[in-house]
Amino acid sequence: MPEPEMFPTRTLDPRSLRGLAHPLRMQLLAALRHHGPATASQLAERLGESSGATSYHLRQLAAHGFVEDDPERGKGRERWWKAAQEGTAFDSALFTDPDPETRGAANVFLHEIATMHNRELSTWLATMGDWSEEWPTNSDMSDFTLRLSPGQLGELRDRIHKLIAGYRQAEPAEGSEQVRLHLHAFPQKTD
Repeated sequence: MPEPEMFPTRTLDPRSLRGLAHPLRMQLLAALRHHGPATASQLAERLGESSGATSYHLRQLAAHGFVEDDPERGKGRERWWKAAQEGTAFDSALFTDPDPETRGAANVFLHEIATMHNRELSTWLATMGDWSEEWPTNSDMSDFTLRLSPGQLGELRDRIHKLIAGYRQAEPAEGSEQVRLHLHAFPQKTD
């Protein structure tokens, strides 16, 4: 069996990071990635924003190559947007970039990712009673504490990503739904 390929991602550089590191832009990009193409008005309604704000920030995302027009949709003046890539890769070198604006944008970006993950998890907890029993029974909210070196942590991350890539390529089974999987792995000081 061939190695599973990772899904198409955009690796952030200092310029693209500064273009993306804004809460509404990140929410817009996430909505397009998770729910598919939409208009600025549809995204405004979904996110509780004005269509003027979503239009402006979609144009900014387009200028940085994160979103693009969806030519298969829309009639007349109606402009549909879609995500240009399925994911975003964060280069840890952005933390040590000599430009303080880039380091600040990295901080904003990662904190917004954490906020979005928390929001998604809270929504799941609030609505899991709306799902058939099989979904809460098979969902997971675990945490583990391991003693690893930085190299072992990277190896574990790569193995988990490879496993996930295999599921991305699998044909969806009957009864499949979109599933969000968050992975957080970080060192923690001990006493």
